[in-house]
Amino acid sequence: MMFEGFEQRTIDCDGVLIHARVGGSGPPLLLLHGYPQTHVMWHLIAPRLAEEFTVVATDLRGYGESSKPETTPDYVTYSKRSMARDQVAVMRALGHEEFYVAGHDRGGRCAYRMALDHPERVRKLAILDIIPTGECFWRADKTFGLGYWHWFFLAQTDDLPERVIGADPDYFWHRLASGLAPKDAFTPEAVEAYLHYYRQPEVIRATCNDYRAGARIDVEYDATDRDQGHKITCPTLVLWGAKGLLERWYDVPAIWRDWADDLRGKALDCGHFVPEERPEETLAELRAFFTPKPSGTTETKGDAA
Repeated sequence: MMFEGFEQRTIDCDGVLIHARVGGSGPPLLLLHGYPQTHVMWHLIAPRLAEEFTVVATDLRGYGESSKPETTPDYVTYSKRSMARDQVAVMRALGHEEFYVAGHDRGGRCAYRMALDHPERVRKLAILDIIPTGECFWRADKTFGLGYWHWFFLAQTDDLPERVIGADPDYFWHRLASGLAPKDAFTPEAVEAYLHYYRQPEVIRATCNDYRAGARIDVEYDATDRDQGHKITCPTLVLWGAKGLLERWYDVPAIWRDWADDLRGKALDCGHFVPEERPEETLAELRAFFTPKPSGTTETKGDAA
């Protein structure tokens, strides 16, 4: 049974309903998922983190059981700024004015936007297998376009991606996932949960709008922060897959050093879906990073490998 002992909650965030699983006790830790998944991606790790933390695993707007609002012409509805506001509201509703955050993939983009927009809320930040959205597009070349082809396909502004995905959602989901990780990266229960939602037309539409926002307004937000020298001020952990595309294309820590004042991190022996491919190692890294230091000790700044 996944998320045994967790309570399910639905929280109204200014008209957007966000689905959450809440369990454990201790310092609050928010877990955010990526595409094409839901909060279920944390199922191998969340129960064990709940032994030390109050764990909140949510579905981003547009995903899973959360609301799928209609978008606006500028796609601000699905911007990571809007998603971050949802998550801040979730944590406030649960009584957490400050908290830790870990985000993978699209959830990582929401998480770093949250740390930039709400520095008073985010105490520590963990980002899994991404570089900033703007950096992806500013550095884009043929290799990126072929490797992350879905970024450009899903971001088309007509209904092309919805029609193509809707014709065979299972095929598309498996085709995309297999290009980023081994076929055995997921448990059968997790795949069943992901496909249950991915087959729904409103989820297909909403998640395409996520990518439409990413290619447009999210890049604008990142450009503003870059131009103004606005950086992430909380301690930041970056993890990425040593067998993934980021490792092949980028000096991941070097890019993040331009965005975060206090950075540490490493590559794990896996592809893109870090928490599911390497749950034990991911758990160890997150636990070590988020566990509060004993009273009287001082945390030192880290550095990514």
